[in-house]
Amino acid sequence: MTDISELVRAELSIPVDPRVAAMARALAAEYPGSARAVLFYGSCLRETQLDGLMLDFYLIVSDYGDAYPKRWQAIANRLIPPNVFPFQHDGLIAKYAVLSEADFHRLNGSGTRNVSVWARFAQPSRLAWAVDDTARGRAIAAVSRAAPALLAAAGPVAGEDMLDWWRRAFSLTYSVELRAERTSRAQSVVDADAERYARFSAPAIAAIPADAQGGGWARRRIEGKALSIVRLAKASLTYAGGIDYLAWKINRHAGTKIEIKPWQRRWPLLAALTLVPRLMRSGAIR
Repeated sequence: MTDISELVRAELSIPVDPRVAAMARALAAEYPGSARAVLFYGSCLRETQLDGLMLDFYLIVSDYGDAYPKRWQAIANRLIPPNVFPFQHDGLIAKYAVLSEADFHRLNGSGTRNVSVWARFAQPSRLAWAVDDTARGRAIAAVSRAAPALLAAAGPVAGEDMLDWWRRAFSLTYSVELRAERTSRAQSVVDADAERYARFSAPAIAAIPADAQGGGWARRRIEGKALSIVRLAKASLTYAGGIDYLAWKINRHAGTKIEIKPWQRRWPLLAALTLVPRLMRSGAIR
């Protein structure tokens, strides 16, 4: 049986669109001396037409203190990881999350109830840039922890088909975060590349740590939604135009027609804190 790390290494090494690779290099250049790796993930992996889409990256840095000129940004990233920022290059737009190598490794593992990182990297991703082979190896090792963490957290159900285990696991993670996507999104993630998930199944199960955390989803939901609101509030301070991006994403996924008012752009933190409860009550996000 192929080891999970070998499957992850092969998947991360698949070449990306040249424009994505150029964007990853440009992003890393914004953090000289601290950038270690840039990973490309999300629905845009399956797209060939990138114009007008919001690309998703994770920037992995050596240390938050080295990454930021402002001390408060490093503190915010350390206390409530990750920080999220917008980025533009060669006509493409993106958002990127910043994590240290240590946090990326930790948050991809089953030792945390926080689903935000391992739920994303249990899905396909690409290593679009790495500063050297050591950074590449550390990124592979971290991502290799994600799929075992996801399946362990969901736990097996007797008689359940393997792909249904994946679908149920992603459905559980979607229920933990504030999401504008339809409830069928978790199933479509697996169905978009069922062969990949079937191939990853046995190696991922074999790599589940003996002390992996399972269950506890009621607590995860409470903590996860609260943390999502805190991150959103923080992003209103670190992410230029963050409130407009929030409205764009919700409108795209939930079919709403939210329009951001001038006062909300002027006071994005207050806007975020007042907008989220209203959207939850209306069902636009869950």
